[in-house]
Amino acid sequence: MTLHLPAYLLLSSQTSITVQQKKRKMDLQGECSTGQPPAKRLRESEAKLSDVKNIMEKVQQILQKQDKAKLNVFLLKKIKDLETDKRELVGVFGKTGVGKSALINTVIGENLLSLGSVSACTAVMIKVEANMSNTKYEAEIEFITKEEWRGEVKLMCQFLENTAHQENYGDDDDDGDDDDDDEKRDIDEKLSALYGKERETKFSENLMDDLYFGEIPEFLESRKKTLTSNTAHELSDQLVKYTINDPEEESGEVKRSYWPLVKCVTIKVPNNDLLQHVTIVDLPGNGDCNKSRDQFWKKIVGDCSTVWTVTDIERAAADKESWKILKRAGRLIGNGGECQRIHFICTKSDLFVDFKHHSEDEVRDLIVKRNEKAKNRVKNGFSNLTVIKKHFSGGLGCLKVFTVSSKEFQNKKLLNPEDTEIPKLRNFLKEINDSKTLNYVSGAYGILSLIQGASLRKAYKKKEAREELEENIRHQLTLVKAAMEKAYKILNKCLTGGVEKSKGSCEGDLTSFLRPEDGRGFHRTLKCVVQKGGVHRTTGGEQINLNMDLASYLMDSIHDEFRKTFPNEGKCEAFNGVISTFSLGTKELIQKYKDVELQLIFLKTEEDKMKTKLSRLIRDRKKMIYSSLLKTIEEIMQECYENAAEFKGKDSLQNMRDTIVRHVYESKNSMFDRAKTVMLNELKELTVCPIFIKRKIRMSYSFNL
Repeated sequence: MTLHLPAYLLLSSQTSITVQQKKRKMDLQGECSTGQPPAKRLRESEAKLSDVKNIMEKVQQILQKQDKAKLNVFLLKKIKDLETDKRELVGVFGKTGVGKSALINTVIGENLLSLGSVSACTAVMIKVEANMSNTKYEAEIEFITKEEWRGEVKLMCQFLENTAHQENYGDDDDDGDDDDDDEKRDIDEKLSALYGKERETKFSENLMDDLYFGEIPEFLESRKKTLTSNTAHELSDQLVKYTINDPEEESGEVKRSYWPLVKCVTIKVPNNDLLQHVTIVDLPGNGDCNKSRDQFWKKIVGDCSTVWTVTDIERAAADKESWKILKRAGRLIGNGGECQRIHFICTKSDLFVDFKHHSEDEVRDLIVKRNEKAKNRVKNGFSNLTVIKKHFSGGLGCLKVFTVSSKEFQNKKLLNPEDTEIPKLRNFLKEINDSKTLNYVSGAYGILSLIQGASLRKAYKKKEAREELEENIRHQLTLVKAAMEKAYKILNKCLTGGVEKSKGSCEGDLTSFLRPEDGRGFHRTLKCVVQKGGVHRTTGGEQINLNMDLASYLMDSIHDEFRKTFPNEGKCEAFNGVISTFSLGTKELIQKYKDVELQLIFLKTEEDKMKTKLSRLIRDRKKMIYSSLLKTIEEIMQECYENAAEFKGKDSLQNMRDTIVRHVYESKNSMFDRAKTVMLNELKELTVCPIFIKRKIRMSYSFNL
């Protein structure tokens, strides 16, 4: 359907429109046979997003040719803002072999992510999103810095040297660690991937020679590497050496690959409607030993509005690894993040053992029934997950379980497409995209309404409408401020109790940490902990976090109230919904002041956009507020870790213990109070929200009311 632009070429209320502008105005307006104004027809039509964007591009082009009057500048900014809506992140967890890559490929309809060999696994974080600039398949590879890799190589070589010394001479402070073999294997894979057999004869500094990175000058220059291809398959082949840990070729020779240096890969897919406003992130399940990659992992996990936990159906309820990943991510996606939905996805749902004694229809029915049982078992396991109860007030309300089969969806030999549940996941992505499209169309409708309203005859009741708006703003902002002050007082009280409990319990808890019942290998474990700032993650996925142990009472003290104040669930809003219920009363004002109806329509769309933007601001600040407790403890403990890491040789274990105990004893009366103060200060800064609201609304009607 052809959509026409409104007459709007108004430079300012004091400037007459030139003859040329009048001609352009007539050319653009061209009323269609329906006689409806373009803005109204835009709202009522089911026009595609591309149609609406074409209209706004034309409006933008004409505005850019006009003088830089305030109204024009304001309108140009509003049009630009239409394009800056944040993408929704869908994070995908799951261990090697459960079918993550096949799932993502099938859902987005692309043969994009390499499925690899039996022994291969995705070693880095991979984002998949739409290519909005051209029709090529592209990949942006972001590397860690050379200094970060230098530090990692140094620690890995030290570990190998210490392990070799222990094996040859033993150590009075250490009885060995069963996990050492796994860590040694992990280090061997990283160093062999990049250096091959040469790494066995080189010192750590020699391994930083530029000659090893000749094929990736981008790494040396701290910039991204871009790969481009005409097909998904070609791009996938190019990416293997940057994303896949596949240590041996068929010949048995070690491949040369660069995945240990990669921080993240962003793959951009052309002409894919499901990815237009969505980014799917294939996430390594346990973060990373590299600090930079681990911090990046935590941020991305915290930014996910939806989490897909993937496992195969045969081990759906009993898969400890899947539950371990959810537990570890619970804090990051809950109070420390913005996750609204957890989707537990059981893959390979077409599997069935006994085909001999059943017909095809019977097998199909049995598979469907088996899948329903699997869903119920997962829900039962999920309801007992303590970490989820702490961070999600909705409980099972935030969970959906899917039993999918990528193979059957593509082959259609046994199951109906609907039974594979791939269409359900596609519909979920489509709903996200549709909501984002609606936001764009609504915003465009508001802008066109303002342009039309500004070009019409003089309105006689602008002053009255403006005064009533001001009164509505004052009343609504009073409610916002009161809700924020109430939340501040409640959290302050909770933190006060948490501080006292932390002071009274930290030394006893510290003793339990420093002197575990099974002390085998603890010398090396503690050495790793202090070298890495209080945090050590074993290759088996177990996380040791002394900072978290110290902050635990503070964080536990606010769990419930923080979740109530800043809920993630879509139907709930921060501060008891005071932002979502905020209203200028524009619907009522439109009935009362018909001569400024179009301007009030614009204000209504601006109010909706402002509330969305403000909710996003609160959500982002909420993550900072929650993480500030742990961050403060980390900062205060850092000097202690650095001092403890200096000890070597005999009695180093006891010296490390003594250093940590002494520091905590001397700091406990200030450390927890400091963490409380920092968090409350962060919370207090949210009181600027009423000022933000007032400024945005006044700017929106300053030109037309």
